[in-house]
Amino acid sequence: MAVRITPSILNADFADLTGELGRISGADLVHVDVMDNHFVPNLTVGLPVVERIVAASPVPVDAHLMIEDADRWARGYAEAGCASVTFHAEASVAPIRLAREIRAAGARAAIAVRPTTDIAPYLDYLEELDMLLVMTVEPGFGGQRFLESTLSKIAAAREAIDASGRDIWLQVDGGISRDTIATAARAGADTFVAGSAVYGAEDPNAEVTALRELAAAAR
Repeated sequence: MAVRITPSILNADFADLTGELGRISGADLVHVDVMDNHFVPNLTVGLPVVERIVAASPVPVDAHLMIEDADRWARGYAEAGCASVTFHAEASVAPIRLAREIRAAGARAAIAVRPTTDIAPYLDYLEELDMLLVMTVEPGFGGQRFLESTLSKIAAAREAIDASGRDIWLQVDGGISRDTIATAARAGADTFVAGSAVYGAEDPNAEVTALRELAAAAR
């Protein structure tokens, strides 16, 4: 089973995004956190900036929408060229329809759940999804501590994905570092968002490689 490392640019230097993207050219995707200061208490970038990131990035863009009214906005990120678009279960009225719209626009469709959101209802329609994202911190800010209470949720998602026989990625986001990635991998995750750990390293690309090796060894 493949291991994917998707560094978050939340901890990058936004004054030199092109340069910062070049520092993670060995990653599998780049994770772009879109926050609206409503769904989460933070404000980052919107569609125009993401379009420029798609154009400048040496690796595919994984857009994580932490925004209200995802049903209205998510398709636009797929149309902008993002390889994967994740919306929150808590922010969508019609998640199945939205997942189909994202796929129709050419992107992988993914759904995310907060640490306290029950994942069970969303395991019933895995055929509509290409990825599940289990938040391992409360969404909104980087640098938080990994919540071990989410491990059972990761394991439940892995069991359901394996039973489905489908090629569905299981992503975790929050507190991923050399100290926690093996734990998340053993629980069943295969796709890892790492922000502080990667961009806080002297050599981000080397850190991507180190994280990938630790996760692969733990699986």
